[in-house]
Amino acid sequence: MSPTQQSTRVLVVDDEPTVREVVAGYLRRDGHEVSEAGDGPVALELLDAERFDLVVLDMMLPGVSGLDILRYIRGRGDLPVIMLTARADEVDRVAGLELGADDYVVKPFSPRELAARVNGVLRRAAPRPPVAAVAHDFGDLMIDTRAREVRCRGALVEMTPKEFDVLAHLAASPREVFSRSDLLRDVWQSSPDWQDPATVTVHVRRIRNKIEVDPERPRWITTVWGVGYRFEP
Repeated sequence: MSPTQQSTRVLVVDDEPTVREVVAGYLRRDGHEVSEAGDGPVALELLDAERFDLVVLDMMLPGVSGLDILRYIRGRGDLPVIMLTARADEVDRVAGLELGADDYVVKPFSPRELAARVNGVLRRAAPRPPVAAVAHDFGDLMIDTRAREVRCRGALVEMTPKEFDVLAHLAASPREVFSRSDLLRDVWQSSPDWQDPATVTVHVRRIRNKIEVDPERPRWITTVWGVGYRFEP
């Protein structure tokens, strides 16, 4: 059992008792402390009262929807969230990703796979050792990897940790083309078998909305159609 697994607390939110029981059982077997909530209001109470390292969150909940709870979580910080959904439509998946979900799982799912995803997200969210100070100065855009700050046209740009990681990774290799699979591997340390490539698309869109003068005609992060994305220095 790893140190990360020993020290983590997970909140499982689902209105189906059987789902909660099975998921919580697998997570406890992996060494996590687990709390459970069967509806939105109880989940919000627990989030206010306790500290968690990750939330497994059903999209369809009584009282308060999963998306509304995700909005609440993102308004407070970067607590990792894995969404559960019975809907296979990409629009529903992207809605959660747009709001900052770290991953999603479509019902019915394998509890073992979900437990593996929880462990993967927790590993990627764990603090990383300090890196050497690198400041990428592209004139109107500056990326400071040590301070994890981005300035665009002189103004500080607020970014989530993953948005920063994607931008810094692209900027570190100007004009090199990265596919979505490349970025999942390099930034998320995952693969399309475990994480939806749409995750990358959503993050790139959010970054463009924050740094581009015209996100529809991007100057910094361009699309190489049929291949992936490229940072233009």
